[in-house]
Amino acid sequence: MATTAARPATRSRLPDLLAGLAVAGLLIPEAVAYSSIAGLPPQHGVTALLAGLICYGLVGRSRYAIVSATSSSAAVLAAALAALAPGEPSQKLGLVTGLVVLTGGLFLLAGAARLGSISAFIAKPVLRGFTFGLTLVIIVRQLPHLLGVKTTHTDFLRSGYELLTQFADWNLLCLGLGLGALALLFALRPLRRIPTPLLVIALGIAAQALLGLDRHGVALVGTIDLEFRAPTLPELTPREWLRVAELACALLLVVYAESYAGIRSFAFKHGESFSANRELVALGLANLVSGLFAGLPVGAGYSATAANESSGARSHLAAWIAALTVLVAVLTLLSYMALIPLPILAAIVTYAVTHTLSLGTLKVYFRWHRDRVVLLCAIAAVLLFGVLPGLLVAVGASLLMTLSGFSQHRVAVLGRLGEGHDFVDIRAHPEAKQIPGMLIMRPETPLFFANAEQIMAHVQHRIERLSRQAEGPPHVVILSLEESPDLDGTSIDALMELARFARTRGIELLLARLHEPVKRVLTRAEVPNLPDPELTNWSVDDAVSMAQAKLKSTPAREPD
Repeated sequence: MATTAARPATRSRLPDLLAGLAVAGLLIPEAVAYSSIAGLPPQHGVTALLAGLICYGLVGRSRYAIVSATSSSAAVLAAALAALAPGEPSQKLGLVTGLVVLTGGLFLLAGAARLGSISAFIAKPVLRGFTFGLTLVIIVRQLPHLLGVKTTHTDFLRSGYELLTQFADWNLLCLGLGLGALALLFALRPLRRIPTPLLVIALGIAAQALLGLDRHGVALVGTIDLEFRAPTLPELTPREWLRVAELACALLLVVYAESYAGIRSFAFKHGESFSANRELVALGLANLVSGLFAGLPVGAGYSATAANESSGARSHLAAWIAALTVLVAVLTLLSYMALIPLPILAAIVTYAVTHTLSLGTLKVYFRWHRDRVVLLCAIAAVLLFGVLPGLLVAVGASLLMTLSGFSQHRVAVLGRLGEGHDFVDIRAHPEAKQIPGMLIMRPETPLFFANAEQIMAHVQHRIERLSRQAEGPPHVVILSLEESPDLDGTSIDALMELARFARTRGIELLLARLHEPVKRVLTRAEVPNLPDPELTNWSVDDAVSMAQAKLKSTPAREPD
């Protein structure tokens, strides 16, 4: 009976075992490749891989998420290091440790403060445009390895121009190796259960061993010095810590936005529970441990997570098996990994990031006629200004365009639709009838400091224009604030000015569709010339009925 009971358990773990082995075959070459993106030795990527797999497996919720170094986090780290210590390799180790540790600490603080919605600071069009531009930057940075030349620039435009000027020095053997590796990777892409990057690396090592590629100008990865040292914090000056903290905030946003999108999509796909705050803590622990051991920043990359799912993973066991496989591999195969030709590695990096170059995810914004400028700004900002400045420019452009849209003083005039209780915009519904003696208006955007005064001025201008017509000014003005969940000080001042304006002309001002926060703030403000805010949470139809009853029972008030 004991044997019979053990067999189902063994079979249930088999998919995780196979998935862990398959994913490890993908992650090992990616760890080495992403280290090259960051401009660091391969051991930094391997350390990050082990830390991410183990720590997320202990704390994270997703069964499929694979937390390791990603192309985006590696590229952001490279940009941060270039900003912190340009041309000073001796300072890199301490800065890497400080930056990744501080990023992990910020993740933990965000999780403790329950800031799971922090990814909302980067809109999807900005993230997709940023990722698209970042992918182009990464590919251009791999071209020197593919062409067997060296460049002095790392930015997109100058690096590309420098490569073109070195056309005569291109190494055709390097180019052939890289293109051959890329062709093989794409040809085997449909075979998801085969770790094609590992296969390509094995072929590259075999070619080096048999043909001595390094004697023909093909650079190799070189010695990988993987040391298991005690975790330490770097000795940085207060000024350096402050600068590192600034960059850690940007790194946190990029890593979390990328990770959140992947983890959430797979959770929804499989009906799993999902806690954004718990994911913050899991990613924080993974980055903290990776940083203490001098690893790269880590996140839940979409491609690795998708590979884990498609390989049949059912639990965290797949990630732990992958971590064990990686550990065994690096302990036994380091001498062979040093023989990887750099053109092969550059081809693997290029292959790993090409999934983000899909134009389909960008076309939808042009079809929807929404966020096209934001998307193009994000791409252009990364290509023109670099990775970190480009991200800040893209986020800033997104926020400015959003504020610009909200600041427009669009105000609809409402009329009754048929004989019912619905009041709609008369521009969209010409058949809607305005109520005689009343002007009913609705701001189409929330009131806030950038638009409140313009909107109230528009209402006043409408009243004055009606006053010059034969029927005279309206007896009642009803302002529907259904689009405003709350009011700031500028909005309250603007409402008070509108109330004074209406009173001087003998017009009664009523407010409709007030949200509870708006009612509370108007009650505290004790706005003169307005009815008690506790009584003004009517629908527009209720406000109209009340106004009509008052008009019948009360003579028109003379202007002040």
